[in-house]
Amino acid sequence: MEFFDFHHHKKYIRNGIYNLSEGIPPDFPYSIGIHPNDIDLHNIEQQFSWMRSMMSENCFAIGECGLDSLVSIDQKTQEEVFLRQIKIANEVKKPLIIHCVRKFYEVISFKKKAEQPMIIHGFNKKRQIAEDLLSNNFYLSFGKAVLYNLSLQDIIKRTPLNRIFLETDNEDFNIEELYIKVSEIKGISLEQLNEQILENLHLIKNG
Repeated sequence: MEFFDFHHHKKYIRNGIYNLSEGIPPDFPYSIGIHPNDIDLHNIEQQFSWMRSMMSENCFAIGECGLDSLVSIDQKTQEEVFLRQIKIANEVKKPLIIHCVRKFYEVISFKKKAEQPMIIHGFNKKRQIAEDLLSNNFYLSFGKAVLYNLSLQDIIKRTPLNRIFLETDNEDFNIEELYIKVSEIKGISLEQLNEQILENLHLIKNG
């Protein structure tokens, strides 16, 4: 059985969404966006031109994009760049893969501007934040931390199956381990979990 890797940085993984940050777009699903940490204050327009020029038929999503309280780029600029990417996603009808560090309520405030689904990648925060995101129709993508973090396992247990994705991100491990763990937590078969995640992909792809 093949397991879909919702967000990764490894070009050799074809069954997933590759985060394109440079080079030529691959012939399998990828996302493209301007990460808060990669905003170039002197070349923002060139960054947006590059982003648009790299959108081929295999572009599945816009991202990573979002807000990050730990990077040196000022908040106002981050919000402007994030909003522009939301507008691009609306225009090209693609979901948004969100990077968020300590700015969840600000990201939630941007949700009303988005016509396309928003997915928080690498979710690893408290239950209350998860509940607030879910109540605002976000999807949550979980990574390696689920394998050992008990509070995150509890969040998975409470998160509706139709709001979940699984990913490796930058971590070097087999995503099958994550699918096995989540299927155990949810009390369902691997086949059921796999089928549901593919259904979730279909839903976000079609808005």
